[in-house]
Amino acid sequence: MAKRLLIAVNPAAGSGRAPALAEAAERRFTDAGHAVQRVQERDAAALERTLRARVTRDRPDAVVVVGGDGMVSIAVNAIARSGVPLGIVPAGTGNDVARCLGLPVDEAEAAVTRLLDALAAEPVRVRSVDAVRTSTGRWFAGMLSAGFDAAVNERANRMRRPRGRSRYVIAVLLELARLTPHRYRVTIDRDARQVDAVLVTVGNTASIGGGMRLTPDARPDDGLLDVLVATPLPRRHLVRLLPKVFSGAHVSDEHVSIVRGKVITIDVADRRAPAPVVYADGERMGELPVTLEVVPGILRILG
Repeated sequence: MAKRLLIAVNPAAGSGRAPALAEAAERRFTDAGHAVQRVQERDAAALERTLRARVTRDRPDAVVVVGGDGMVSIAVNAIARSGVPLGIVPAGTGNDVARCLGLPVDEAEAAVTRLLDALAAEPVRVRSVDAVRTSTGRWFAGMLSAGFDAAVNERANRMRRPRGRSRYVIAVLLELARLTPHRYRVTIDRDARQVDAVLVTVGNTASIGGGMRLTPDARPDDGLLDVLVATPLPRRHLVRLLPKVFSGAHVSDEHVSIVRGKVITIDVADRRAPAPVVYADGERMGELPVTLEVVPGILRILG
């Protein structure tokens, strides 16, 4: 049965390849008999507003995004409460949300094929996964950073070169020179604690930065968030630890701990110093404090 689809695209994603990938996807959806309309705007904020309005007005059978984690973030914030399924054609730098959902990464044709197969099924094949509501009014599906990792994200976003995963690795090395611990106040399901840390990360999914598995056991459908805390450690120790994040082996280090919970509040105990910046799914969310609550099964992922 023919479906009504909205396709949202980030023109800058994939080193500018996203529009061509979106056109190819549109052709395949149209050839399969589906009615397709593209949603594209000049910037992320405008795209999110337009997408939310179109979803509310048109009630499409699915929204498909072509881009990376930033596009997924836009879509999640536009459709979180709508029940409209989300399809992802990964075409960004990191693609961590898609990777953690088990979707084809760096294989746009395979991703589209999976979406077409899901749309052809009766009923349409979807997977219900969790999303995270924050006190800022924003949602995210993957990971929130509020320490060294957020500073790395901020620097990586300012860098024009190199492209791809190596940009995050270089940003890590550059931020090491500015590594500064903070005294955090972290509350996990009403259990409050203070801790000196260089890294505080909350994962609904496992990875960030193109495959850095900071919370390797996080699952997007278990109704829980994995809270990683890394206490202060010498720079040379951190340099030795960093390669292990791609396999998740860093969690055995004595400076690293992970606790699970449903409602998380992160703040700094000393308000005299500048508060750490907060990033979620690669997008800047402001500064601490922030409260997070996992909402089980609110997202329906196509295919």
